[in-house]
Amino acid sequence: MTIHACLSGARRWLRHAPALLMALLLGFTGAAEAANDELTLVTSAANELGGQSYSLSLQVLLAMTALTVIPALLISITSFTRIVVVLAILRQALGLMQTPSNQTILGLALFLSFFIMSPALEQAWANGVRPYLDDQLAFEPAFEQSVAPFRDFMLKQTRAADIQLFAEMHGDTAYASEAEIPLVVLVPAFMTSELKTAFQIGFMIFIPFLIIDLVVASVLMAMGMMMLSPMLISLPFKIMLFVMADGWSLVLGTLTSSFMV
Repeated sequence: MTIHACLSGARRWLRHAPALLMALLLGFTGAAEAANDELTLVTSAANELGGQSYSLSLQVLLAMTALTVIPALLISITSFTRIVVVLAILRQALGLMQTPSNQTILGLALFLSFFIMSPALEQAWANGVRPYLDDQLAFEPAFEQSVAPFRDFMLKQTRAADIQLFAEMHGDTAYASEAEIPLVVLVPAFMTSELKTAFQIGFMIFIPFLIIDLVVASVLMAMGMMMLSPMLISLPFKIMLFVMADGWSLVLGTLTSSFMV
């Protein structure tokens, strides 16, 4: 009897559910109309600097959109790409497939990038972001001042041949000065140069470990132990060599100094 009564009550509620939903919608609509014309989601007005100031809701929307773009900017205009590629090649050369983990490599590359890019970040904050937040600069000049330190950093690390390649693909023949190079050309040229440099550094790191693998494989073959994996024997020797040579300090120091040239 109890189950039957519950089912009967549920049927009655379901029968009246459309009417209840309609009443709720009408109530919300009436409340919105009564509250009404003072609620504006997006507004803009001229400010004292001759630009436009926007409502808080639009500023929050732009800030949330910027947060989704930050990872792409981190990879595109900073030292992150070179560092993470070199560390991945180092792990491959050591023969350690999952050690250090991807999270460790990404974290190390992230904070090392912050260390290398700290002068550019400080200049962008002091010359562009802070004046804009203090209403001392309009958006356009503030953006240019914020991008300028990163532009200088990318120009120092980018090969002229890569800039020429993407300039020709963009339809430009030559630039009178570095300031005329657009970001649409500079950013892919910078990333291409970073990949080239990262593979060059990775090649130099790979050679000593490759020699150890060849020596161990030759010794095992001479002893007739061809069924034993050379990687299994060479791995402790590679780790020992890397630790005795203070490898982490050498690799990270070399990576950092390669951006200071």
